Amino acid sequence: MSSRELSETQIQNVLQGIRIPPQPQIMVDLQMEQAMPDPDIARIAQLISKDVGLSGTILKLVNSPFFGLSNKITSVEQAVNLLSYSSVINIVNGLTIRSEMTDEDIVALNRFWDSANDISMVAATIAKEIGHKNHDEAYLLGLFHNCGIPLMMKRFGVEEYSKTMSEAYGSDQIRIIDLENERYNTNHAVVGYYTAKAWNMPMHLCSAIAEHHNLNQLFDDKYSADSEKKNLIAILKIADHICASCQVLGGQNTDYEWRRYGESILEYVGLGTYDIEDMAARFREMGISVGDSFID
Repeated sequence: MSSRELSETQIQNVLQGIRIPPQPQIMVDLQMEQAMPDPDIARIAQLISKDVGLSGTILKLVNSPFFGLSNKITSVEQAVNLLSYSSVINIVNGLTIRSEMTDEDIVALNRFWDSANDISMVAATIAKEIGHKNHDEAYLLGLFHNCGIPLMMKRFGVEEYSKTMSEAYGSDQIRIIDLENERYNTNHAVVGYYTAKAWNMPMHLCSAIAEHHNLNQLFDDKYSADSEKKNLIAILKIADHICASCQVLGGQNTDYEWRRYGESILEYVGLGTYDIEDMAARFREMGISVGDSFID
């Protein structure tokens, strides 16, 4: 399929609705690439793929009825290639104009952005190593699984919600989402599900986002889960543990979720503790932040 040129109205339509602010540094890098004499669309696609909000916007568009694709796209690079250069730039510039964040907002969201980027890269690498058929989907799930967090922060206040996350990650008795449900009558996994659905992401990825803390059901031998979803969530949870979300998002040193389900997850994918330690060492050499427990 050749690239599509979008009208101003179509671009404005795609920018409406749910919006997660793009990373300021990513926007700066994109502006710099645009200013080059010969902008590199591959470089632009690479930058977009590192940002939750930008990726979601681009995927929402190419998976919309306008394109009429028989199968939904899960590769940001492929999505960018389906759009004309001017359409991609107009969307990016539109988000730049709409992104109005205070310094306090940026500081609070830095942890979310950093965690999403690290986990997505680790998840894609793990998927390759265990022979999962779709690395792009593992990357997308890593990038998007916590996309409900900044929206919860916006709705309930950064300080209030951050305190809830710290308490939730610090509990060895309940699931992270249970404390959110108790206080807000919803949780970041549910909000993430509806956000991903609004972005036209494939339904099995939306479902994985909704259930990424339902490990008590997914890894119970008596529960018959969809194998594709279970594989993706297993990969995600390994990446999540290596990148220490409990520290980055919850300020806790102990990963209680992994303590409860890690052994079952590793058994399911056919890996051992040594394999995870080896992966963590290699990721650290690549400049990816890993948990303190993996540092000698």
